[in-house]
Amino acid sequence: MFTGIIHHRARVVSVSPTSAGVRLSLASPFAVGDAPQLGDSIAVDGCCLTVAANEGGLLAFDVIPETLGKTTLGLLAPGAEVHAERSLRVGDRVDGHFVQGHVDGVGEVLQVVTLGEWRATIRVPVDLGKYLVPKGSISVAGVSLTLARVSQPGAECPEFDITLIPTTLQLTTLGRLAPGSKVNIECDATVKTIVATLERMGVETGARV
Repeated sequence: MFTGIIHHRARVVSVSPTSAGVRLSLASPFAVGDAPQLGDSIAVDGCCLTVAANEGGLLAFDVIPETLGKTTLGLLAPGAEVHAERSLRVGDRVDGHFVQGHVDGVGEVLQVVTLGEWRATIRVPVDLGKYLVPKGSISVAGVSLTLARVSQPGAECPEFDITLIPTTLQLTTLGRLAPGSKVNIECDATVKTIVATLERMGVETGARV
């Protein structure tokens, strides 16, 4: 479990094919005294991965084809910068919202406006539209954000707007987004649970699949 509050960014050092997918290696952004251990969970751009090795200042993860095909991790190349968040400890503050690290789909940036305020419009797969709640929470590339605008329920091409404050622009890579950029999307777990429960009860939720 994560919060979507980003304090660390990491540089991709290598992406090497393996028999199980790829081995993703990052320059560890964590202090030596707080180094992740083998088997620990790290959210990389919002995708929960397991530490496979931590040697020589490098964090390595094995990324399987299922993950590569359903997230943006398959697009990474050496030199790219990603968000890295350690999993919550008991007693930690939850300043964002509960993020599971289970990516629901990949969104595409349609527009970025920087005049007056930083605002981006992101289109998501049609089956995610039912989880978009005005002023609700969403994780974009692992960053906990508030939905500033959402498309009408049942929209054929659902989309939403996010706005970023200067602090978020400074601490994350989202300020580099441009039309055509792809981002990992995780909808709010509470909303997904409510929608799934209503659908099992036969209540129409506005889904179009």
